[in-house]
Amino acid sequence: MVETAPPRITLRNYFSRPYDSAMAAARTCYSATLVTPDQITDKQRVNIGAATFEAGHHTVYQHAHFEFGLENVSRQFVWSFLHSHPFYNSEQQSQRYVRMDRVKAFVPPLTGEARQVYEAAIARAWDSYRELSELLKPETHAVLADIWRLEESSHERRQKKVAGQAEKKAIEIARYVLPIAAFTNMVHTLSGITLHRLWRMQRSGDTPHEASLVVREMVARVREADPAFFERIGKQPLTDEQLPEWPFLEAASKNGTQAVARNARAEFDAQLNGRVSTLLDYSAHAERVTARAVRAVLGKTEAELSDDAALDLLLNPAKNRYRLETLNVGVHSPLMRALQHATYTFAKRISHTADSQDQRHRMVPASRPLLLLTDSSEPDYITPMLIRRHARAREVFDRAMASAWEAKSRLLALGVRREFALYLLPNATAVRLVESGPLLHLLHKWTMRTCFNAQEEIYQASMEEIEQVARVHPRLMRYVGPPCVVRAGITQPICTEGSHFCGIKVWEDFPRITRRI
Repeated sequence: MVETAPPRITLRNYFSRPYDSAMAAARTCYSATLVTPDQITDKQRVNIGAATFEAGHHTVYQHAHFEFGLENVSRQFVWSFLHSHPFYNSEQQSQRYVRMDRVKAFVPPLTGEARQVYEAAIARAWDSYRELSELLKPETHAVLADIWRLEESSHERRQKKVAGQAEKKAIEIARYVLPIAAFTNMVHTLSGITLHRLWRMQRSGDTPHEASLVVREMVARVREADPAFFERIGKQPLTDEQLPEWPFLEAASKNGTQAVARNARAEFDAQLNGRVSTLLDYSAHAERVTARAVRAVLGKTEAELSDDAALDLLLNPAKNRYRLETLNVGVHSPLMRALQHATYTFAKRISHTADSQDQRHRMVPASRPLLLLTDSSEPDYITPMLIRRHARAREVFDRAMASAWEAKSRLLALGVRREFALYLLPNATAVRLVESGPLLHLLHKWTMRTCFNAQEEIYQASMEEIEQVARVHPRLMRYVGPPCVVRAGITQPICTEGSHFCGIKVWEDFPRITRRI
């Protein structure tokens, strides 16, 4: 039995009088004193509001923030729409660490046989999830017991800890078979201007139906708190026909995408050359330019500070303590901002569930696919490492993948909109994207994601990216690695994960050390 419910949107916290505060901020720009919301007149609400909004002077609407509680929204919607831009903050229920015991998922407005096919597919995916969780638990326990040198005589507390970690690792891997329709809950905070943008763009992306449901509820909650924030300013949502992607979507709905998408996938995968992530482009003179930027910040000549010395000063954690900070203060450092001038672009192929985490590195943005245009008729998915090593688990996993694609194809044959059929795709679905970022933000990402606690695919992609960049710019990559590698021999603690320490002294043999789980 699939549990479903409409999205539940609550406004948990918000700025007092957001519209008048925006008007006061606008007036302050041209006032000798600080203008308060109490000083705003109705005439100013009309004139300043329209003038600033229509002219594109939107920073005044960025001061007000709204903290929402979102329940009963799909992971597909979150990936495709809610997290597809950088201007938000979310704390989302984790499928890596929370067991998904209840079959809870988004069910689109389907009837008759289509609804039966849809709900049966959701239920089967959960059955596979439970089966895989149990199958993988002994395997994950064996690996972790070896890492932690667990014996029968080990203390009971130690045995319980390893057992708990083994179960979490098992469900982390089993989640790959869950559908992207699966519900999630989250706390989601954004500014007023971002909410206006979501309102305008609600029909874009892979989930226009669900996005419209959710965004309309978000706007309704804000209107209850301050009607003026949407009644006095704003634009109507773009229609489907106004979206630049619409001609391609319309053609696909009439003619299908399979042959074209298959060719595009083959072309994309060829450039990967067997990798998860491949370096496509980079700043050719990044080392030289970065060194020059360091000298510009410090007021030094090349004779006083050579390229080698400048880069060592910038990147060596023994000389630059910002490298030891867990607060990620790089953008606030005049010195560290020199890393903004070295940029890198990668093509990568990872699973939908891995990319849902990868996209949270918002300062390393990507061009992600419209699944409505790139979806395949045949199963196209990522298989986790542990499943590849376990014959029985591999059998269950592959069967689950085939079942998901068969159900999706059946819905399409029944005339169901592709948007709705795609919700049956599993978390393992392959996503192909192009991602770029400056070294300043890639450095933070690589530090976090080369830790053994990082998600498996993002870890692999990060290791491959480091290796490739090191070939073209070795001086920039000399001190790159997980926190323990950066901190070893310089400060304590070496590992910043505390009780979540992976149990392996990675810093003693990085990057040659092999991840086992």
